[in-house]
Amino acid sequence: MIAATFQLDYASASGVAHSAGFCLDVDLRLPEKGVTALFGHSGSGKTTLLRCVAGLNRAPKGRLSVASEVWQDEARGIFLPTHKRPLGLVFQEASLFPHLSVRKNLEYGMKRSGNKAGEGFDASIDLLGIRPLLERAPEGLSGGERQRVAVARALLTRPRLLLMDEPLAALDLKRKQEILPYLEKLREELDIPMLYVSHAPDEVARLADHLVLLENGQVVASGPLMATLARADLPPAFAEDAGVVLEATVAAHESDGLTRLEFPGGQLYVSCRDKPLGSRLRCRIHTSDVSLALAAHGDSSILNTLPATVQTIVATDTPGHVLAQLALSDGTLLLARITERSRAALGITPGLAVIAQVKSVALFA
Repeated sequence: MIAATFQLDYASASGVAHSAGFCLDVDLRLPEKGVTALFGHSGSGKTTLLRCVAGLNRAPKGRLSVASEVWQDEARGIFLPTHKRPLGLVFQEASLFPHLSVRKNLEYGMKRSGNKAGEGFDASIDLLGIRPLLERAPEGLSGGERQRVAVARALLTRPRLLLMDEPLAALDLKRKQEILPYLEKLREELDIPMLYVSHAPDEVARLADHLVLLENGQVVASGPLMATLARADLPPAFAEDAGVVLEATVAAHESDGLTRLEFPGGQLYVSCRDKPLGSRLRCRIHTSDVSLALAAHGDSSILNTLPATVQTIVATDTPGHVLAQLALSDGTLLLARITERSRAALGITPGLAVIAQVKSVALFA
């Protein structure tokens, strides 16, 4: 378990820009495996929290333990500086030494951390796919390649915790798509926990196992990704990004160019995916892509229809709209954003059986 409690006033958060009056006040218990995403809008405290974990900011009222090791406990006068914390750091910019080759950059990182034997060198460069880049200079690399080298350098410090502060923010869409599969491999193959700062919902949906939502320096939700995203009681600041994540299996490739996905709550048809049968995929369904009907209709162009029961209905910050939380037959939760007029016309209330019509599915593979 990673246990973190920090209270930090804006004035003491040197190097981090926030509006006057900002205060970080968090108390978290995070898993020791997988990716924990710190998500929130600009100024919510994501990077400040990460810097506290890294020891770059010292919270006057702070405590941090990773597994059984205490890295900070102000009440007991304990504070490990950053260079004594067994962690790896990856920022928006790769910050490679321009006069050194990729190999020399990696070797420099290893020596600084005491990894003189090069433990994990081959495994790290193969995991990130950078073996062909070893003799090249950083200036000849794409943004995505530089970030992959930066991640490999962080891994070669043999960290017990890997911290990533918006590592894709400086990349264009093509370079993001280039590096995301490698980050997924990290999640699947590494035993160490990762804290991943992002304000991009699709990145979080694709990579995270655990989700922490931050607003104005405070934690508004923390829990497993899928359960947290399916909550209907999140603050209005997250309404525009609301949507659930499902894990599905490729069940069939249909003759008319569609792929059928199955998950415990039903099935979904999507454009053909070049994936073997049995492959696992993550799907994201945005609230605006779910409409409701009282009965199934054979004359609709929407192929994805799922029987569901309305769990709760809450108001949104958009006038005339509400958010409905739905439960499928197996308990899987969906969210639908509909107008208040439609809710009233259809008589949609908690406990009502409805048909959830899914207009679009975003796939991550």
